[in-house]
Amino acid sequence: MSVEVILREPIENLGRRGDVVKVANGYARNYLLPRKLALPVTESNRRQVDRERVVADARDTAEKEAAEAYAKRLEQVTVVVVRRVGQNDTLYGSVTNADVAAALAEQGFDVDRRKILIAEPLKQLGSHPVTVKVHREVRTDIIVRIAKEGAEDEASGGEAATEGAPAESDDAADSE
Repeated sequence: MSVEVILREPIENLGRRGDVVKVANGYARNYLLPRKLALPVTESNRRQVDRERVVADARDTAEKEAAEAYAKRLEQVTVVVVRRVGQNDTLYGSVTNADVAAALAEQGFDVDRRKILIAEPLKQLGSHPVTVKVHREVRTDIIVRIAKEGAEDEASGGEAATEGAPAESDDAADSE
């Protein structure tokens, strides 16, 4: 059994704001209506959704412009993920969207891991393009570079180790 509802918000794989769609009775009753994502089809509800659409379209335009600017900044980023490798340079496990989200957070970009779209698991060293869904209409590609644990430690970790060494000796001097 199905029922017709008017969508108040865009819902992926279902429709845009203001669309009249047929959905299963339980989906409407248990999900769409309680969360106020849809309304039953009546003339007064159609007018209400039309009024809401005018305001929401202006808000969506501003959000999309902000997302496009954020995507341009994000496009410039190269994410480096350091992993242990075995013989023949094979990774132990793979690099996941959560790993990419954590690396982006270290660089000051707050991206939800569910918005990072990895087509297939990243299991090889090197550079890989990864798509980030910034907004429902805006996507951008970033480069994820997977490096060996030992090789990356020598390049950037060595500097961090020398910076950390005097701090440890200062702590040791304070405790004496």
